[in-house]
Amino acid sequence: MNKHQDFIKKNNISPLGFGFMRLPTKDNEIDLDAVKEMVDAYISAGHNYFDTAYMYHGGKSEIALKHAVVERYPRESVIIVDKLPIWSIESPPDVERIFNEQMERCGVEYFDIYLHHALNGELAAKAEAMGAFEFCAKMKAEGKIKQFGFSFHGSTDDIKNILEKHHEQIDIVQLQLNYFDWLKEYRDQFEVVASYNKPVVCMEPVRGGLLARLPEKIAAMLTEADPNVSQASWAVRWVGSVPDVVNVLSGMSNMAQMRDNLATFADFKLLSPQESVLTDKVAKTLADMPQIACTACNYCTNCPIGIPIADIIGHYNKYLETRSSYGFGMEYRKIDKDKNAAACTGCGACLDMCPQSIDIPGVMREIAILMDA
Repeated sequence: MNKHQDFIKKNNISPLGFGFMRLPTKDNEIDLDAVKEMVDAYISAGHNYFDTAYMYHGGKSEIALKHAVVERYPRESVIIVDKLPIWSIESPPDVERIFNEQMERCGVEYFDIYLHHALNGELAAKAEAMGAFEFCAKMKAEGKIKQFGFSFHGSTDDIKNILEKHHEQIDIVQLQLNYFDWLKEYRDQFEVVASYNKPVVCMEPVRGGLLARLPEKIAAMLTEADPNVSQASWAVRWVGSVPDVVNVLSGMSNMAQMRDNLATFADFKLLSPQESVLTDKVAKTLADMPQIACTACNYCTNCPIGIPIADIIGHYNKYLETRSSYGFGMEYRKIDKDKNAAACTGCGACLDMCPQSIDIPGVMREIAILMDA
């Protein structure tokens, strides 16, 4: 049994979260009708946890949540989670201004869970300097925040320092967690949070789709073990089997992904010891393949040129897997020349925004050289 059962029950948190980061789109806009259909299926299956952020979908995710969820369901029946973009704060008054703007966008008078977004050591220091921790404590005292915490993309030392300083204020932590990243520093970060007895919300359970679209030879390992379930289901079950995880957050983009996740949780089964050995073997095999660690979170959409960075890296990763320069070239040439990898000026605007600390300008140069060869 999850040791945070009391927290789950008190806050009425469902085990599957619906992330509003990768919503379906049509004509480059959020397809609100499709989102509503997904929301209805999700809530009908007994789930209630909706996660958004100030920057998702160019600032339109919160508004979509308002129209698809808040205006259509009783407020007390759903969990609304939002995040404060510390990097956008230039002076202390910005904290309150952005918070109020988020409440208006979402159409709510309180947030069930409110997080400092994507903290690392540098952003935590900025949050402290701008009074963001104190502001959120004040909002919690006023009932405008029910539970407070942070999502995290930094080093193990960073998360140790944050929790050492602020553990009395922190109710919950959102971490990147999946069976592939478990091989890396992420396991240490999880254990730090567990040592402070904080419940964990898992983000990136399928690592931006990587664990749902495995290379054919690796995917065969899972198919042989159980041909009736998806690759994504293996990843979601792995996370849902980790102690201290109170919610598995999935940024679902279409109804097929929604149905797959709902099926996994309709009759959830903890991973067996034998299955855990298999996912560990899959992760180690995958780690031996060359890949850029992009999760397609699209935080890098601040590129001043408008380069579709995540899309380009996604196609490049497929090239690294198959070495099919023809297939990569077909996709690459669909991108306007003034927005392809060769157009990158190396300005570095994307670097501070990348949760995975990818040297994006370096990758763009690598791709440009490949395509010029």
